[in-house]
Formats: sequence, structure tokens, C-alpha cells
Amino acid sequence: MVDVLSTHSDLDHLADRDLERLQFTTLLYYLQCSNPDNGLVRDKTEPSAPSSISATGMALATLPVLVERGVIIRQFAAKLARRRLRYLIELPQGPEPDSSGYKGFFYHFLDIETGRRVWQCELSTIDSAFLFAGALTAATYFDGDSADEAEIRQLGTALYERADWNWARDHGATLTHGWRPENGFIPYRWRGYDEGLLLYILGLGSPTYPLPPESFTAYTESYDWRNLFGRELLYSGPLFTHQLSHMWIDFRGIRDDFMRDHDSDYFQNSRHATYVQQEYAIRNPLNFAGYGEHCWGFTACDGPGWIKRDIGGVEREFYDYAARGAPFGPDDGTVAPWVVVASLPFAPEIVVPTIRNFADMHLGMTKLYGFKPSFNQTFAVEDSPAGWWVSPYHFGIDQGPVGLMIENYRTGLLWNIMRRCEPVVTGLRRAGFEGGWLQ
Repeated sequence: MVDVLSTHSDLDHLADRDLERLQFTTLLYYLQCSNPDNGLVRDKTEPSAPSSISATGMALATLPVLVERGVIIRQFAAKLARRRLRYLIELPQGPEPDSSGYKGFFYHFLDIETGRRVWQCELSTIDSAFLFAGALTAATYFDGDSADEAEIRQLGTALYERADWNWARDHGATLTHGWRPENGFIPYRWRGYDEGLLLYILGLGSPTYPLPPESFTAYTESYDWRNLFGRELLYSGPLFTHQLSHMWIDFRGIRDDFMRDHDSDYFQNSRHATYVQQEYAIRNPLNFAGYGEHCWGFTACDGPGWIKRDIGGVEREFYDYAARGAPFGPDDGTVAPWVVVASLPFAPEIVVPTIRNFADMHLGMTKLYGFKPSFNQTFAVEDSPAGWWVSPYHFGIDQGPVGLMIENYRTGLLWNIMRRCEPVVTGLRRAGFEGGWLQ
């Protein structure tokens, strides 16, 4: 297997100076869009937006990057982590509709001032998993002797160990998507390959309420192995599903039963998925404007809105926030630069030229918070400087993959931290992973 982390030295200066600047301005989101009183992170830059629990978890995970890159001194980063974790652990948990969570899990969106549930949103297992992964990142990284760092370890571990994973199964083998106090469990389960891979590894690794191994078996039973554009891979359409678990876990060279049977691993699979996305854009079967070798990236992202337009005699249907994918859609012409950047560790040789093209398109690479998260060149907008639709907001869950995956590409920092995280290692082994660094 090619050591992707070493190949970036052969690429031009964009992989160093410009990526460093993009990483820095992207991660500023978690410093400037966090409530300093409690550490909760706003879901998006819209002023009225609530806090996203997954964005708050990603903010915790970025603290080691900010320390190692010299943005924040370790002492102050530890205080930020401690404040955030202390507030989260003290938020009310219970079946009441206005609590912050239940059975150790958290609601998807919380009021950024009070920490209470908003919008009658769901108790989200996957968004809680991103929070737990961030908490475990902080608990593993801050291993010093100071009182702050000791408290981070205690709080981060307690936050994770409180989650009752078996309750979240609702008497089934697989994990549910979530729960609402008004009507109980959501009638959807995490089955088939997606970002739920992280969810199961964390659940399997729990020392308090561990998932049984058969839960992971049930998750993988509906895996869909396909040949797409001549590449054999485990299919999932939106590109983010091939990235989010990889923000924390280095899957290079480690294999579960499924990947052993297919002589692959999840890292190599994400590499194939990245190439499939590019090839889809080159072929451009629906003839959307702009698609090509250096303009691709289809994922869950903001869009122009739920609207139909006649464009050149063709009726086009556009979407708002939706999980776009390739090659089977849905596709409305919307491209997400952030998800391309997050594929840097997998395929830098096609990602870096695409980043360069996005930079030339003046999509905000060097501005506050980095690239605008999505754009659509088919959807004309008269008062837009570009002439077409560009997302007006930045989203907290888009910033983390950019900042963390740039760092994993450059140094492997998050991967190295989580190799020392006992619940993650335990979860991988209980899921049947072997080989590579697990040995």
C-alpha cells in the first residue's frame, strides 16, 4: 500500500503553505462560533442558529491541532476543554422533553445559551458519537499532571461511559438513529456502510454498556459491494460517509472480516470512493454546469432550495440541505469543496489540483472560516458576485473534517492520539479488526 502521508512532499507548495492557511482559518470557526460561557458551538454562522452537539464534539477534537500548530497554548486549550466538558456533563439528562439528553446521549441541537433541547429535535446517536469521539480525543491528548488535564480525563471518560448503548438498540441487534420523548425511538437503524462505523466501534468499546459483537455483524450484513467505473468498493453515495469515522481512526492496514474477505481495508475503500466521485463529475451524466476533473465533491450539504427551474429547456429540480451522492445521486449540480479537502489523506494527487481550482474560483479559501461549504453553477443568482448560487453560511460539522483531515494528511496527529485511546482500540478488536498498528 502507498504511504499517502509521505506522498504529499512531492506535491507543490499548495500542500504546505496554502493548506496550513486553509486549516488555520477553517478552525477559527470553533474559537469564534463557541459560546465562551459554556463551550457550546453554533451549528452554522446564521446568527439565530442553535448549538450542534456534533460540532461541539469536533471542536473538542480540534484542540490538539490548535495546540500543536501554535494557535493556542496548551494551558489555555486545557481550560477550554475542561469548561466545555464540565458544562456538558452537568446538563440535565432525563425523559423530560426540555432536557439536554437521555441515557447518556444528547439531542442533536441545543439552545446555545441554556443547553436545552430545541425544535423538538431527536436524541441523536450519531451526533452523540461525534461528541464522545471529541471527548475521548481530549481525554487521551491531555495526559499531563495539571489539575485541569486530570479533570479533562475524568470528565471526558465519564461523558462517554454514561451512554447506554444497549438501550439505544431498542431490543434489536443494530443501533437506532435516535429517540424522541414524544413518540419513542426513530424507526430507522444504522445498517449498511456509512458514518455509523464510528458509532459501533465506540459502542463496542464501552466498559459500562458495551454493544454485543453481533451488533457489528448486523451492521455489516447489508453492506453493498459494487464495481463502479472499474473500481471494486464498498458503496456509500455521499462522500462524507467515507470520511467521518476516518477523522479519528487510522484504518490503514487493519481489517475486519468483511474487508479481509475482499482483500481491502476501509482506508483503501475511501480512496476508491474519492476517485468514483471525480469520475462521476468527469462523465457528468446529467450535464450540470462546472463539473469536471477538478470540480467534484457530492455529499450532505446546503443547496439552493427546494425549487424547480427550466434551464435551457430542461426542468431541473434543486434541493436545500440534502445528502447528495455519486454516482447514483441525488444530484442537483451542487458541489461541496469541504468534502474534497477532507479526502486529502486518501487521494492527494487528485484532491490538491481540485483545491487549487476551487481557490481560483474565489470561493473563500483564504477568508474567514475557509471555503464556502457548497455552490451550484447551474443555479443562476443575479445578485451573486459569482453569478450562481453559493452557500451564505458555514457549518460546524463541515469545518471539523477539513481541519482534522488536513492534519491527518500532514502529520497523522489525530490518528496517533486515538491509537492510544483504549475504548477505540477495544472497540476495533471486538469488531474483529486485526493487523497493522493493532498488532
